[in-house]
Amino acid sequence: MGAMSAADSVRLDRWLWAARFFKTRRLAVEAVKTGKVSVDGIRAKPARAVKIGQRLVIRKGPVSFEIDIEGLSEQRGPASVAQTLYQETEQSIKAREQQRLEMRSAAAALPRPEHRPERRNRRALAAFKRGRDS
Repeated sequence: MGAMSAADSVRLDRWLWAARFFKTRRLAVEAVKTGKVSVDGIRAKPARAVKIGQRLVIRKGPVSFEIDIEGLSEQRGPASVAQTLYQETEQSIKAREQQRLEMRSAAAALPRPEHRPERRNRRALAAFKRGRDS
């Protein structure tokens, strides 16, 4: 495959981008710098070299992924190829599913209006949210 690298290691930010965890390398770098990505339980830097067999924990918003690296790539390819670069742990899959169910039930408990507010009410609500009581 052209996307697979012949090297023994790849930069962490490049791998995260190639595996499609982040849309751009800039977002991958920011996530690593802010501590949202750890390699084998240790906070890493964007240039850290990752190898096959290492475990990553990636936090994206409220969602957390725990994965094992199974392939290396420096180039972003199709999603089908990106999915072959890692294997998510069973515990991570179960935890994400549980969190998804909890978020869904919490959203169902919130009151929902039956219809969209009229223009006048929408403008009053927008003004209230901006802090102007007009």
